[in-house]
Amino acid sequence: MLTLTQYDPSSLTKLGQINTLPLTSRLALHIAYVTFLWSERSRTRSDLKRLTHEQLTDIGLTRRQAHIESRKWFWRP
Repeated sequence: MLTLTQYDPSSLTKLGQINTLPLTSRLALHIAYVTFLWSERSRTRSDLKRLTHEQLTDIGLTRRQAHIESRKWFWRP
């Protein structure tokens, strides 16, 4: 069984592109994909707030960049 952190969101996109699926199924897949994407953004942006200076340096971000990113709403890329 896969957890959300192991899940490949591109598989939802690939499934949604199959034209043999009924419209309602494609819509449900799109909603599932967007929900997953928003959840991931929310979680990772929340995690940015808790990183130390050294951890931010390791991923190539300044404290200011992390602050700006963490303040974005989950629906904003």
